[in-house]
Amino acid sequence: MMTELTNGALLEKLGKRLKEYRLRAGLMQSELAKEANVGVSTVVKLEQGKPVSIVLLVSVMRSLGMLENFDLLIPEPPVSPMRMLKLQGKTVKRIKRGKVDV
Repeated sequence: MMTELTNGALLEKLGKRLKEYRLRAGLMQSELAKEANVGVSTVVKLEQGKPVSIVLLVSVMRSLGMLENFDLLIPEPPVSPMRMLKLQGKTVKRIKRGKVDV
């Protein structure tokens, strides 16, 4: 199960999957790096399961045509039935809180 994996193990799994996508796309690491506008070292780090910034990960995923997978990573939060009833015909524009006496 994924929840039992350490952060390092999850990064390694991600790296292996990204490498497989790159290979299936027929790209060398240097070609993917150029297309994603990142350094070759970034692609190497990703594939080895080492941490990189999320901006670099997004660039690589964009170049591999994988951005639609971000919806699976962090899906839109569902609206609860009670909230749905409160919002019928309304959209939330701001949140107001009462003043706190100090």
